[in-house]
Amino acid sequence: MTKGTTRRGLLKAGMAGAAGLAAGRVHAQAAPDPAIMEPQPWRTFLGDGVDARPYGMPSEFEAHVVRRNVPWLTADAVSSVNFTPLHELDGIITPNGLCFERHHGGIAEVDPAEHRIMINGLVDTPLVFTMADLMRFPRENRVHFLECAANSGMEWRGAQLNGCQYTHGMIHNVLYTGVPLRLLLEEAGVQGNAAWVLPEGADAAAMTRSIPLEKAMDDCLVAFRMNGEALRPEQGYPVRLVVPGWEGNMWVKWLRRIEVGDQPWYHREETSKYTDLLEDGRAREFTWVMDAKSVITNPSPQAPITHGHGPTVITGVAWSGRGTIPRVDVTIDGGMNWHQARMSGPSLDKSMHRFYYEFDWDGSPLLLQSRAHDSTGYVQPTKEALRAIRGENSIYHNNGIQTWAVDSDGNAENVEVG
Repeated sequence: MTKGTTRRGLLKAGMAGAAGLAAGRVHAQAAPDPAIMEPQPWRTFLGDGVDARPYGMPSEFEAHVVRRNVPWLTADAVSSVNFTPLHELDGIITPNGLCFERHHGGIAEVDPAEHRIMINGLVDTPLVFTMADLMRFPRENRVHFLECAANSGMEWRGAQLNGCQYTHGMIHNVLYTGVPLRLLLEEAGVQGNAAWVLPEGADAAAMTRSIPLEKAMDDCLVAFRMNGEALRPEQGYPVRLVVPGWEGNMWVKWLRRIEVGDQPWYHREETSKYTDLLEDGRAREFTWVMDAKSVITNPSPQAPITHGHGPTVITGVAWSGRGTIPRVDVTIDGGMNWHQARMSGPSLDKSMHRFYYEFDWDGSPLLLQSRAHDSTGYVQPTKEALRAIRGENSIYHNNGIQTWAVDSDGNAENVEVG
């Protein structure tokens, strides 16, 4: 060390220099910025007090972050779907007000004091539970994704919808609180020849699905809270079924009845719907599990690159109905070179996982893709590989790799590459 210098001084000077380089690399501006140099209006007067907003709402500057629908997808909004704005979110938890909706008879507005859950069929003692009864059972808290089997279904025949909100937005990921279905079935006493259960909803559509008893006794929840608060009406208030890792149509909302039987019921939602006609005339049925899937949420068609060249962050989400996601690969050149993404945040069973990939963008056109690996060793396939097995008539369970083409101005478009 030269005279007058200290180790601490060198470290401070080094850190300051590094900070300066980093700041210059990310953002350089010659003239003073009025946004920081001049007083802004919100600094000149007092804001609302603590009682002004008894239920907190997002900032007015986030008013564009909402669920959106595609009107031409369905004949009527009562039996339709809207989409989670994945490109506006980060982390893995979906805010309650942004969780996509799928209804078959509109939103049922149910009075919890008048709501009942019945268990009947092949049980020793048919039972009826009030919501107060339900609250007396042991409860669990689990984070799971809920994905509609038709998520990305429009993309089977090529790139269709220009935005990950529309191509992949029939999914959300929340913390559910509820009672294991197993406990309610054990209370009623499941008979030895039982093999299936039929949950039924209290909405006008009376939604029903056949679920194997093995799954019902394994990890299904009868849930009454999401992210700590009561379910929203559009998410099944006051109580819904949670079927972790399996297609969303089975997660019956406004749950009112569970029948126990010895065979599947083959109702509408598992015959004319939620099956796929194959090229040879056979139909895929009881597909249930949502396979490993991922999508880059930024950049994407609704979230272009606006900062110009230089340091750029790619981010997205991945999930699997069979376990966790230990790894996601990202490519910026359409699959010629793959790079392992950085996983960040909790890795939970049958839950979303957040990934990032940072690189310096030089303005060259990009072909962005992500590829998920799940904990069973399964690797997310291409759409071409899926079509080779199922043909082009399919609608459900499209977990193929998604491609965004980014031009030199940073604008992104939904495309498909072989």
